[in-house]
Amino acid sequence: MSRPAASGNPRMDAGGRCGVEFAREIGRQGRTMKTVKSARIMACAASVAAPALAAASVAGMRGGAPVKIERKTCRAGDGVTLVYSACGAGEPALLFVHGGLADRTFWDAQLRAFGGRHRVVALDLAGHGESGSNRAKWGMPEFGADVRAVADAEKLKKVVFFGNSLGGPVVVEAALLMPGRVLGVVGVDTFQSLEYAITPEQAKQRAEAFRDHYAESVKAMVNQLFQPDADPAVMADAERRMMRTPPAAAYAMFLSFAGYVPAASARKLTVPLRAINGDLYPTDVAGVRKVKADFEAVVMKRMGHYPMLERPDEFNAHVVEVVAGLTQAPAER
Repeated sequence: MSRPAASGNPRMDAGGRCGVEFAREIGRQGRTMKTVKSARIMACAASVAAPALAAASVAGMRGGAPVKIERKTCRAGDGVTLVYSACGAGEPALLFVHGGLADRTFWDAQLRAFGGRHRVVALDLAGHGESGSNRAKWGMPEFGADVRAVADAEKLKKVVFFGNSLGGPVVVEAALLMPGRVLGVVGVDTFQSLEYAITPEQAKQRAEAFRDHYAESVKAMVNQLFQPDADPAVMADAERRMMRTPPAAAYAMFLSFAGYVPAASARKLTVPLRAINGDLYPTDVAGVRKVKADFEAVVMKRMGHYPMLERPDEFNAHVVEVVAGLTQAPAER
């Protein structure tokens, strides 16, 4: 598979269009998708100086004492061991969920940046990173239950969820399981669209590609997740980490996505939906709002699928803004 131009296929995003996991179908759908001429840039802080203040806040957190990051474990409802990293103290807690085939280390910069002011948690979903793969039933709801299990283990009462790619719909599912405890759901390069579904045949084809040709499939996927001028070292590092996911777990996961409709779950969401996206492919703000009216998106220029890896300081400043907006009273937003 050749690497597409930046204006080609809509992003292979498990929460945005259809995901990292389903690039082929995304490509077919994307060629008919109209480019969104302008994406609304979310103003989550009241002042026009909010971006500068947010950047200063992140810089201040880095300047403090180093946070101690703990490796912790808990059990999912089906008995699978879940491994997660946690640090810091303070509400709201920030809980980060990686994308498909990735792991919790994709959020290391956020743990370091925000641990001085918040309880910060990043987990490995089942089948990823250090978490177990001995799961009988796979799917988005089961991944959402993984997130709830970690939130319960940490006794998080007031939390903002962040999910990259696949992690986007996962944290929507988690929020539905935790009424009254979640302030908002924030997608990271995801939720470009919510109106899609994966057919059983599409899921089967993708799952078999990863089962039978894992290394080649991962490389092809990574090549389509970055801008053409992205740092090769960052790309290589992302690929290296994603190669750790067991092919058997990837196969079971991809098969489980057949029939999943993210719009159905998003319509049930009672908290705000936000996104911090790249511009490799357009975010259909108007289309998402037809499903979830309370949706806003920040779009980072010249950015691919992993803003937390490519430009962490800029991404962290957006996190500060988004969290500030979500912690305001509804009438003040």
